[in-house]
Amino acid sequence: LEFVKGSDFQLEKKYVRDMFRLSAWNTLTRCKRAASEVVRFGDEPKLSGFIYPIMQALDEEYLNVDCQYGGIDQRKLLVFARENLPKLGYRPRIEIMTPMLPGLKGEKMSASIESSKIDILASKEEIKSRINKAFCPEGEIKDNGVLAFFKYVIMVIKEDDKDKLTIRRPEKFGGNAVYPSYSELEKDFEDKRLHPMDLKAALVEELEKLTEPVRKALKGKEKLIKEAYPENN
Repeated sequence: LEFVKGSDFQLEKKYVRDMFRLSAWNTLTRCKRAASEVVRFGDEPKLSGFIYPIMQALDEEYLNVDCQYGGIDQRKLLVFARENLPKLGYRPRIEIMTPMLPGLKGEKMSASIESSKIDILASKEEIKSRINKAFCPEGEIKDNGVLAFFKYVIMVIKEDDKDKLTIRRPEKFGGNAVYPSYSELEKDFEDKRLHPMDLKAALVEELEKLTEPVRKALKGKEKLIKEAYPENN
């Protein structure tokens, strides 16, 4: 996993020239439509929101990626990139989209609703607090954000690594449970053979392992993070 800062390449003369060229070829309406699902424009929109789709498209080329991966809320941005990169003589990339995870409170996950999501930089204590408060009624699968994390994140990684999920439980509650696939995990939960608190405890453990390398990489860079994601934007 490699972290690349935008400033490593977005200030290069060639990148800036390409940004100006795409700015000349696209209207405000087109850029607004591309960013409408991820940028809040409001009554007095900032110019940066209109430039955002252009820069995300160019990043594909300047990062030399084979594909771009994002949630389905990114689809208009990904279409924008596929339409515009060939205008500059660059090849269109493969665009991969995944379903949006349900929020931890049962609704759509939203960056503006803190309790509905897990931040990539959240501490183990924060992860545990939010997961423990998550909507996860016993045996209920629909709109279950805890199960969704296992389905679209944890079990995908486990299966790619040819690994199995182990849920640790005291012997008096059945002992450890091992799951090679998500379907088996879901069935046990639906049949109430797996308690919500055991499921949540396992998710906390897995998310902590998954996010720890990111926290380490960004340790000491709190100022950078704060400037990248200002509270009042």
